Amino acid sequence: MAERFDAIVIGAGQAGPALAVRCGKEGLRTAIIERQRFGGTCVNNGCVPTKTLIASARAAQVARRAADYGLAIDAPVRVEMARVKARKDEVVRQSRDGLRRWLDGAKNVTVIEGHAAFSAAREIRVGERRLQAARVFINVGGRAAVPKLQGLDSVPFLNNERIMHLDRVPEHLVVVGGSYIGLEFAQMYRRFGARVSVIEMGPRLIAREDTDVSEAIREILAGEGIDIRLNATCIALQRRGSGVAVTAACGDESPSIEGSHVLLATGRVPNTHDLGLAAAGIVTDARGYITVDESLATSAEGVYALGDCNGRGAFTHTSWNDYEIVAANLFDGGRRKLGDRVTAYALFIDPPLGRVGLTDAEVRASGRPALAAKLPMSRVGRAREMGETAGFMKISVDAATRAILGAAILGVRGDEVVQAVLEVMTARQPCTVINQGMHIHPTVAELLPTLLEGLKPLA
Repeated sequence: MAERFDAIVIGAGQAGPALAVRCGKEGLRTAIIERQRFGGTCVNNGCVPTKTLIASARAAQVARRAADYGLAIDAPVRVEMARVKARKDEVVRQSRDGLRRWLDGAKNVTVIEGHAAFSAAREIRVGERRLQAARVFINVGGRAAVPKLQGLDSVPFLNNERIMHLDRVPEHLVVVGGSYIGLEFAQMYRRFGARVSVIEMGPRLIAREDTDVSEAIREILAGEGIDIRLNATCIALQRRGSGVAVTAACGDESPSIEGSHVLLATGRVPNTHDLGLAAAGIVTDARGYITVDESLATSAEGVYALGDCNGRGAFTHTSWNDYEIVAANLFDGGRRKLGDRVTAYALFIDPPLGRVGLTDAEVRASGRPALAAKLPMSRVGRAREMGETAGFMKISVDAATRAILGAAILGVRGDEVVQAVLEVMTARQPCTVINQGMHIHPTVAELLPTLLEGLKPLA
């Protein structure tokens, strides 16, 4: 006999727990199902652990630069990777355990551990249990993609989850994939003391970004001693002693890179393959992402998909925003939709990249008349005072309305400063409101008005 609930949430990642608790507060008898790790990718092998590791790596780098600030450190910096890992594990544990306590104490919420799969529309099986509800919310996230590379089945390799278990610094880490995840790990482990090589099939790093952003990031990473190989036409792997040899070009005589460890950072895929979606009439696209409308509703009545599994965002903050949209529309009389949100994300290398809205390339492709401005971080007093002048900030606006179209801030605190631009864009206000505001000195953000004073027609 089926157990009846008012709402079922599948997955305890970013959106799922908050939605389950909100449903419970609204008086709905709610079940939340998690098969493995509460907190999902962000808490367990994504944002929380990686940014904890990045903090340790930055501390090591700042210590090495002590002389730049007039300080003397007599002994060389020594990274104790086991202690670094232990610190990361403790931060993760606190986050995960706190989430579980929150759910266990939530009103009208039942926590169920196990693998969930649809057996019919709005009917879920978890082992021998059969659950039914008028509303079902899917928040199952994604996992690392495994590319089809010659020789991959014969060598050990790491992904963003497996690399979290390392308690020793690799002698030579070879990163396959020159995008966001790969570059964060590349810089992190270089700062921990490893030799690092990055292999990218494309002609430049993070091809989603404008060319000037990609090139500036390449220069920053190369400046720290990271070997970067672009245009890798034929990537193949081969066991070489206790390590792995990776070739990046076609031909029998192609030189190889011999590494102690290989990290695959070539994208992610949704965790939808074993959910029994067909039994519920839930449509996916060719890559397995669940198709949703502007309100996050799927093709099955009463079923919604939130977070990475819907292909409408690959970040913790987009997953949280999915929750906000669904909760507002269901419980607050809202009419929120996906199309209203402004694209925003960050690349957490050091210095970080903060990005909102359109790239310059996308603005040009749109054909709309636009103005643009660019300012090197060396012009920012706060950056000079901190001894961190790498990068630049740039912005584009509509030539007629002065609405902000997009911005990129690659530089110290760029991931925070860009939020000021995001708020103006979200409020649908022109860029002139930034110029009219009084900005605190000395900060990085105070240079935004100066940046806007340099607006010229976008070339």
